[in-house]
Amino acid sequence: AHATQFIDFEALAVLISIFVQFLTNQGTMETGDMKERYLEDFEAGQTFQSERIRIDADRIKSFAAEFDPQPFHLDERAATDSIFRGLVASGWHTAAITMKLLVEGDLKPAGGIVGASFDEFRWLQPVRPGDELRVESEVLAVRASKSRPDQGVIKVKTTTLNQNNEAVQVLVGNLIVLRSPASKD
Repeated sequence: AHATQFIDFEALAVLISIFVQFLTNQGTMETGDMKERYLEDFEAGQTFQSERIRIDADRIKSFAAEFDPQPFHLDERAATDSIFRGLVASGWHTAAITMKLLVEGDLKPAGGIVGASFDEFRWLQPVRPGDELRVESEVLAVRASKSRPDQGVIKVKTTTLNQNNEAVQVLVGNLIVLRSPASKD
């Protein structure tokens, strides 16, 4: 029998929100003052970057203890006997770090980073202590809402990269973005 796996994206959004709160309470990164971008400010092909954040073993264990208490996230010795052959961050920790980097990066959609859905969400390789993560986002599509004239949706591919420019996570999300007040006239 083949088991089918389903992802509850609403629950995923709630988890990511909780994880961002967790991360935000553990330090901040410096980012420049950037203005929010309205829907009209986005176009397919635009790219956006973030700063880097270094991952350490204590934060991996702290996050795992609260949200994903599996031995390969909590204990170096147990992790050496796992398929990872060493301590690794939870994939949900990587997702939460990605969200933090997005929020503090230069994407800045008006109204905040408000996710409507994911079209794709993949972890490509584990994140280990000492890794430095950053995100690169590319706008894939922009569309105004037909039912809500004050907003629209941008489809964004976000790749989380480590210090070797290796992709550790890729997601394609649809974000709700406010339209410019001038466009509502």
